[in-house]
Amino acid sequence: MADNVLIAFLITLAAGLATVLGSALVFFQKSPSPRILAFGLAFSAGAMVFVSLTEIFSKSVESFSSGTDLGFAWAVVAFLTGLFAIVLLDRLIPNPHDTLDVHDPRFHDSNQNYLKRIGLMTAFAITAHNFPEGLATFFATLENPTVGTPLAFAIAVHNIPEGISIAAPIYFATQNKRLTVLACFISGLAEPLGAVMGYAILRPFLSPAIFGWVFGIIAGAMVFLAMDELLPAAKRYSDGHETVYGLIGGMAAISISLALFDVQ
Repeated sequence: MADNVLIAFLITLAAGLATVLGSALVFFQKSPSPRILAFGLAFSAGAMVFVSLTEIFSKSVESFSSGTDLGFAWAVVAFLTGLFAIVLLDRLIPNPHDTLDVHDPRFHDSNQNYLKRIGLMTAFAITAHNFPEGLATFFATLENPTVGTPLAFAIAVHNIPEGISIAAPIYFATQNKRLTVLACFISGLAEPLGAVMGYAILRPFLSPAIFGWVFGIIAGAMVFLAMDELLPAAKRYSDGHETVYGLIGGMAAISISLALFDVQ
């Protein structure tokens, strides 16, 4: 069990720290390709939606069914709870949907304090939204690495542009690479921190019913994040069919990988 916990934590940590890669793109690639970003965001959305609705939701139904004949009904309740919980979080702390184009005029504004403030506010908002993602990755991997690893990959892909949205205004305001990386690093740590906090709180109470609630809530939260954040952002940067191709590609990649794991 201890080994499983460590593996789940390390996978969650890796997914969270993908945020730091966004700062590298700001440093070394002054103009991130919008079409690549569109494809990557849509790919992540497709992967998250597919694994949430097929695998994680199924785990919720399975967990609830061990103690009641109303397993599917309780899984639906947990799923809707996850949806509305993230809706509430998004209302209280809106996740910024600003451009990732580092040539945006705001990044060349002479008011450096304004740019720095925007970057730090973005980091705060993304950090708050990273907590449930960390919880999702950790528990999905803890219960079944076959499910958790693809989900972690999808979350890591969408953490990269989030890192760009944090790094760009801070770097152009301060020209301080250390501060920029630190802001992305702290935001990325929110995911493993969310995992540790969630596990510490729930560990004494872990049971099939608790796993049912956790997986149902995770599935709902991930579907909302994909629909509300990833797909709109992908469409905004798309110049053609990148969003559709990315969405289909993400679903195809995850479905094939899950099928291969199942055969093995």
